[in-house]
Amino acid sequence: MCFGERLDEKVVRAIAAAQHEQVRYMFGKMSVFAFLPSVAEHLFRGRVRKMLSLRRRQKELFLPLIDARREYKDKKRGGEREPRRSKSGTTLEHSYVDTLFDVRLPEEGNRRLTDDEMVNLCSEFLTAGADTTSTALHWIMAELVKNQAVQQRLYEEIKAKTKDGHEEVSEEDIQNMPYLKAVVLEGLRKHPPVHFVLPHMAAEDVEVGGYLVPKGATVNFMVAEMGRDEREWEKPMEFIPERFLEGEQGVDMTGSTGIRMMPFGVGRRICAGLNIAVLHLLYLVANMVREFEWKEAAGHEVDLAEKLEFMVVMKKELRPRLVPRKPNMQTEEHL
Repeated sequence: MCFGERLDEKVVRAIAAAQHEQVRYMFGKMSVFAFLPSVAEHLFRGRVRKMLSLRRRQKELFLPLIDARREYKDKKRGGEREPRRSKSGTTLEHSYVDTLFDVRLPEEGNRRLTDDEMVNLCSEFLTAGADTTSTALHWIMAELVKNQAVQQRLYEEIKAKTKDGHEEVSEEDIQNMPYLKAVVLEGLRKHPPVHFVLPHMAAEDVEVGGYLVPKGATVNFMVAEMGRDEREWEKPMEFIPERFLEGEQGVDMTGSTGIRMMPFGVGRRICAGLNIAVLHLLYLVANMVREFEWKEAAGHEVDLAEKLEFMVVMKKELRPRLVPRKPNMQTEEHL
């Protein structure tokens, strides 16, 4: 989606490692620069050097992919019938990088984006588009390990709605699985990957709940607290997907009919990836539960304690025992 290529596993893992290390270091070590940056720059020069080295690593990985895509698009615009294919044999028709080539900045002489700016935007795209989904997936699977009855009910629905001969649960199959959707919604309610949306600014004086929010004030929203509010949700700290089948069907994550949970934000600045993120979660959860029974492993019991990185992740890594459900898969996997 980002670079228009199906990258091999080695490259994907290298990009993932570079992204994770950069984000973790930025939020763990660089937050001090938000306060008195001129002073922090002198006191923490080692951190600046480390951050610059992490940025260089990103450029080393991203720029060849950006340049290859630029060459491909240029040749295609030039009328070349068969532009050079990638080593993987796939060059997708559209990608995120394509949109960056077309961006112009009218306030700066209508200039194009620089390579550094495109690297920054690709990094943002990958972090926002991948880390949020993988974090939500971790939390959902942890809850299914901890709540075996929920997992069994979900498996029964998947089994009933998917033909045995199919290699996987398809995108069409998951459209007819209300309990699967309820499991994903309950995961997003209880464990939103980010506990705050990006800051907003009040465009004018407004009164909310008896409080005056002055024009120009920075406003944020406590996403996790909304989904865990006892005034809105019965037993909010319990994982109960059934609540979305029994009276909570009207919960609207877009905020158009009331806001009770907003894992993707709401309004004009709602996350553009809402639909594809939910689709990915439905698809991945369905296929992983169909293939394996997820159980606790001795010594690796599920701990739902939280830790703040760029996302709010599990403090103790999820390490379940996976038991294959198909008869021809005899071995057990421990992740």
